[in-house]
Amino acid sequence: MSATEAKGTAFTEIPVIDIAPLFSADIAERRKAAAAMAGAASHVGFLYVKGHNIPRALIETLEARAAAFFAKPLEEKMDLYIGKSRAHRGYVPTGEEGFYTGNSPAKVDKKEAFDLSIELPEDDPDHIIGYRMLGPNQWPADMPEMRRDVYAYYEAAMELGRTLFRGFALGLDLPEDYFERWLTKPPSQLRMVHYPADPSRADAEWGISAHTDFECFTILHVTAPGLEVMNAKGEWIDAPPVEGAFVINIGDMLEALTNGRFIATPHRVRNVPEERFSFPLFCSLDYDTVVAPLPQFITGEKRYPTYGAGDHLVTQTMRYFRYLREKVEAGELEMPESEEQAEAFGRREKQVA
Repeated sequence: MSATEAKGTAFTEIPVIDIAPLFSADIAERRKAAAAMAGAASHVGFLYVKGHNIPRALIETLEARAAAFFAKPLEEKMDLYIGKSRAHRGYVPTGEEGFYTGNSPAKVDKKEAFDLSIELPEDDPDHIIGYRMLGPNQWPADMPEMRRDVYAYYEAAMELGRTLFRGFALGLDLPEDYFERWLTKPPSQLRMVHYPADPSRADAEWGISAHTDFECFTILHVTAPGLEVMNAKGEWIDAPPVEGAFVINIGDMLEALTNGRFIATPHRVRNVPEERFSFPLFCSLDYDTVVAPLPQFITGEKRYPTYGAGDHLVTQTMRYFRYLREKVEAGELEMPESEEQAEAFGRREKQVA
């Protein structure tokens, strides 16, 4: 394993933290929960959070809407193909997304997905000027309940994300509202991911190969085991579902902003025989946010380059989606960042000996 890939400690389990105190009027209680969050973010890069105030009924409805959509015939799902959206929203068929080496996918993730984000009109000024991750969602016309209920979950999870941003700020000894300036219209993406049942599937194959997430942190709900997290020894630690809790993992942006104090821990999804659904919300910053180590965390070396949040997300997305790769190869699109800059962060294969 490359020495640069090992982060944090040789943890053997992921801590479970009750964040109910973050909703308290008592700042001392909020600071106590925030300190626990910061400890997990610094040493593990992953944590479970309970006491999050998202009703179980809302999560169960999300699961039902996802199951109903993915049960539709492929041709109907392809009517909402993500390649038809300038804002990168819609259906992602199996084989669309993969880790690329040059122009060929070295690994293709074995899943299908549906991607959505903040609902914006066609005349949104950022959409008009060409910000690729901002614009209207695609929704199935014959499933109005999907639009209603899935977006209701998205809004609730985004509000939880704001609470977690406040908690991480406190845990870093920053003003509680420190990140609010960069959360006016973030392109934070919710993915509904489906891994179909396959009793013949070999455990040696990966539903999603090893990577770190691009954004600040991810709020994840899953319906079955399969997630694995790499500790500092290069060992893969199971991260099974915990009843009533979300999985939270630190992403590249927050690692960069803290100059490595918080860590984006590599993780992967193991293929399992039973059907599995996964619902990650990737909590990002506003498109024009400049991401760089904050001065208060630079005690010696500045360990991360400066980059634009939106351009970085677009570049990384272009590297892993077939329809965008084809547009780049055809000269229809240009990556906002160089490949060298893109390699500094984001999804990358972990070579484990």
